[in-house]
Amino acid sequence: MAEKKNELPAILGIGNALVDIMFVLEDEQFLTRFGLPKGSMTLVDSELSAKIYKAAFPYKNEVTTGGSAANTIHALAKLGGNCGYLGKINDDELGRSFKKEFDEQSVKTHLYYSDKETGRVMALVTPDSERTMATYLGAAADLKPTDINADDFIRYSVLYIEGYLVQDHNLIEAAIRTAKRNGLKIAIDLSSYNVVEQNLGFLKRIILDYVDIVFANEEEAKAFTGREPVSALDEIAELCEIAIVKTGKEGSLLKQGGTVVKVGAVKAKAIDTTGAGDNYAAGFLFGYTKGYTLEKCGKIASLVSGKAVEAMGARLPDDAWPGIRQRIGQM
Repeated sequence: MAEKKNELPAILGIGNALVDIMFVLEDEQFLTRFGLPKGSMTLVDSELSAKIYKAAFPYKNEVTTGGSAANTIHALAKLGGNCGYLGKINDDELGRSFKKEFDEQSVKTHLYYSDKETGRVMALVTPDSERTMATYLGAAADLKPTDINADDFIRYSVLYIEGYLVQDHNLIEAAIRTAKRNGLKIAIDLSSYNVVEQNLGFLKRIILDYVDIVFANEEEAKAFTGREPVSALDEIAELCEIAIVKTGKEGSLLKQGGTVVKVGAVKAKAIDTTGAGDNYAAGFLFGYTKGYTLEKCGKIASLVSGKAVEAMGARLPDDAWPGIRQRIGQM
C-alpha cells in the first residue's frame, strides 16, 4: 500500500469497544469471591457484571473508555501515528463518549451500532499492581462478519487485532481475509492466557496462515507453546514474520528471521499494569511504521509500556506524551 505524503503507514485496530472501570482492591479475596482467576480476563453476563460493580463500588475507581485495541490506537495517535478503529457500540451516553475521544485525536472511526448497551470492563487491581478483568461485552459482542466491509480497510497498511476477539472465529476469519485481500499486514496480541488455552488450535492455524506479527506475554506464550520465553519465542517465530514475548520486569524478546533482540524494561514505579501490553504494542507498531530496526521498535515499546504502569488505568496522562516523543526522537 502506497504511503501518503507526510503520513506514516496507517494502522487499523479492531476490537471490543468498551468502557473501562478501574477498581483498586485491598486484597485478593474479592477475586476469590466472584471466581475470577487472578491476572485473567473473564467474560461475564450483564447480571454478574452488575453484582461485581455493586460490590466493588466502595473501592477507589476511575472510568475511561477503552478495550484492548482501542487503548493501543489511542496511544498510537498520541505518538503521532496514523490510525483508525473498527468496533461496535450503542448510541448511548457511553458509546457517544467512546466515539468522541477518537474524534478528538483525529482517529478515523469505523463504528457499527447495536441495540445492546455499550460494553464495559471492570479492571480489578490488587496490591501487587496486577489487574484482573471482568468483561461484559454488550454491544461489542454484536460485531459480526457481515460488519466487515472491504471499504473500511482501503486506507490502511496494518490490521491490529486484539486477542479477545478470537472467541468469534468467523469474525476473525472475515477480518483477516479481507485485510489480506487488501494487502495489509496482520498483527495480533494474544491478550490473555485463558483465551489462548480456549482457542489454541484456531490461533495456531490463523497465525501460520495469515499473521505477520505476534505479541505475547510470558503466560500467553507458555499457553501457546508449552515452553518458557526463549523457546516459546523460537516456536512462535516459526509461524510468523515477527514474534515478541514480553517478560515483565526482565523486558522483552523479539525475533525476526534469524535476528533475536533482547530489550530491557524501563525502570518504573508500578502502580497498575492495566494496559501495559496495549501500550507496548502501540510503541512497537509506531516504530514498525517508521521503518525502524527491530531493536529500536522494542525500545520504543518498552518506553511506552514502562510509562503506562506508572499511571492508573490503561491511558497515560496527556502531559506524559511530549516527554515520550522527545525521548523517542533521541534514540
